[in-house]
Amino acid sequence: MESTLRVGLGYDAHAFAEDRALVLGGVKIPFSKGLSGHSDADVLCHAIADALLGAVAAGDIGQLFPDTDARYRGISSLVLLSKVRDLVREKGGQIVNVDTMLILEEPRVSQYFGQMKERIADALQIDPGLVSVKATRNEGMGFVGRREGAVAVSVALVSVQEVSA
Repeated sequence: MESTLRVGLGYDAHAFAEDRALVLGGVKIPFSKGLSGHSDADVLCHAIADALLGAVAAGDIGQLFPDTDARYRGISSLVLLSKVRDLVREKGGQIVNVDTMLILEEPRVSQYFGQMKERIADALQIDPGLVSVKATRNEGMGFVGRREGAVAVSVALVSVQEVSA
């Protein structure tokens, strides 16, 4: 068997909502609003999940965990991420690393990066050193700049065992 490296790209965006907790990378962040969504609306975990699914050509989280399914209402995105990890493994994949970027004007989240990396790494069962979490602002442009929501982008590298002919 040969190993092939595959890359996947993930993106997620959610609007801010009143009366919701703000959860990013599995960490509750003190803030006046949370993100709107069927699950806990953790854009960071969602982007990572889609990147991993893309690397093994296994669809996306909307297909696997649809917002029409009551089982996923309010679910922790770390639970979804662990299910994606299992699927990656079923496809013969091993996560090499994950690189992520949060894009939001506020709140400032850099003090939570260590906790986010730990929780994400725990869900993926990989070393925290293989998880990168960064953040930037949108400099006042677009819906993120107007403080209407948040975005996350992720790239994942996965080594997949291929059966040679």
